[in-house]
Amino acid sequence: MKLGLKNISKSFEVVKALQDVSLEFHEAEVHAICGENGAGKSTLMNILTGNIQPDAGDILLDNQKVIIQNNQHARSLGINIVYQERSLTDGLSVAENIFPLPPTKSFGRIDFVKLNQQTNALLQQLEIREFSPETMVATLSPAQKTLVEIAKALATNPAILLLDEPTASLTDKETKILFSVIRTLKQRGVTVLYISHRMAEIKLIADRVSVLKDGKYQDTLSTNNCTTEDIIRLMVGRDLQQVDVATHATEEVVLSVKNLCGKGFNDISFDLKKGEILGLGGLVGAGRTELAMAIFGARPADSGAILKDGKSINNKHPKQAIANGLAYLPEERKTLGVFLQKSIAENIVSAQLYGKGYSAKANNQKAAEYSKTLNIRSASVQQLMSKLSGGNQQKVVLAKWLNTQPDVLIADEPTHGIDIGAKLEIYKILKQLTATGKSILLISSEMEELLLLSDRIAVMREGKLKGILNKIETSENEIIKLAAQ
Repeated sequence: MKLGLKNISKSFEVVKALQDVSLEFHEAEVHAICGENGAGKSTLMNILTGNIQPDAGDILLDNQKVIIQNNQHARSLGINIVYQERSLTDGLSVAENIFPLPPTKSFGRIDFVKLNQQTNALLQQLEIREFSPETMVATLSPAQKTLVEIAKALATNPAILLLDEPTASLTDKETKILFSVIRTLKQRGVTVLYISHRMAEIKLIADRVSVLKDGKYQDTLSTNNCTTEDIIRLMVGRDLQQVDVATHATEEVVLSVKNLCGKGFNDISFDLKKGEILGLGGLVGAGRTELAMAIFGARPADSGAILKDGKSINNKHPKQAIANGLAYLPEERKTLGVFLQKSIAENIVSAQLYGKGYSAKANNQKAAEYSKTLNIRSASVQQLMSKLSGGNQQKVVLAKWLNTQPDVLIADEPTHGIDIGAKLEIYKILKQLTATGKSILLISSEMEELLLLSDRIAVMREGKLKGILNKIETSENEIIKLAAQ
């Protein structure tokens, strides 16, 4: 099925999300869509799935104009999407999530045998063996939930499949499985629209790439005839400056973890030095997030000790951790990081309201300063978080924790869903924090990110710390060896 967009425009109050955008997507191609956060990618996807209507312009399917009324109508036309933010129900099984309208027997009873057979066929196609159709979604990791979302979309046999940052929570192995599935879909004639900030992935999987900037169409390039730098230049309108990766680590120990044990991790010990970025590497499920949440008091530790500036601390609640100079930027932004129905300003000050009088004027001024520093794109600091793109939401979460003036920032996948320009901005901010004496525990599934930013890299596997490597003396292969073998 051929998909076309002709002169599509959409505005939200004073923000022009899309301006006269025209694009063509060919049948049986993987077409990447790139752009900085706020470029209009999400708005475009929401128009194609019927979640919002364009102010002007036409959508063409096989050269025929269509008005996509809602998400269900989009699916009936052969269009389905896998959103970056998951939409699964934790209280249901994998099978029940993939097939919300399950096969039934007499008297309307669900035919669980047939349901599980259908689901198992999809899981086999995705080469998923880590869980079964009967597995409860609540027990799955973020990466596993992403694979369930993809299986759910494939269950509708779409002619056009939209993938929004599909590999953001996937391991290298799971990404390879996904790419294999995408290539199979392409061979079957399916058109795949692939949104990603990861340039290497786009060059690897896409046939063509279209770039949006500030809601305007820039150009469409063949991935065989362009460089990563060509794509980035179209996205940001300039050549990007490199990050200064000079170390600011001292010998002074700020945070010590001694023989810490808890659910998902066991006998973890390390020191975090003043001005240091200590990377925490490992595969999905290695226990990194569980460890971070225990340090921050969001989950209980069973035994062991945590010392801050040489003194024992016992963070039984995040409030205590904040008082002890710790901050935690969570991986799950939408469920743990933001209040979607509150404003940018309210979110930024939300972690520092204990025992203080509320001044809307002062909070708005502070939020405006962080918005400028972090380049948060919005109509004003009064704009609701739900109206921001995922990348701009992530910047607000970072601003919220910077506002607490922490000595130690635990950053769990801080550039998840962030475009390349904003990613480098975040990198610079993290390095600037260490230059002022702040210390960072950096959890990242991106090997390049770990090697670029970290002074040392602690590698976890199956809940245990397998080694701490000096960035200068290690390699990607050595990290992978510790993480996987």
